[in-house]
Amino acid sequence: MANTKSAKKAACQIARRTAINKSRRSRVRTALRKVEEAVAAGDRAGALAAMAAAEPALVRGARKGVLHRNAAQRKVSRLTRGIAKLGK
Repeated sequence: MANTKSAKKAACQIARRTAINKSRRSRVRTALRKVEEAVAAGDRAGALAAMAAAEPALVRGARKGVLHRNAAQRKVSRLTRGIAKLGK
């Protein structure tokens, strides 16, 4: 347990930040899952709609430090390639 006032404050801040990051990470994962499910089902229109929501979520997650910038771009690239393979 924290002994000093500053340590108690730091513990509260860490708990708050952890909850926020958990929420952001969950939002990103959900967006990714929706795109992957649409691609697996062969639903191009659904995949494009899900991708329109997933890409900003990934970029926002990278900007906020929930995931690495390169990891976010890699995921966007792979999802885009998966959608492209569905054809027109």
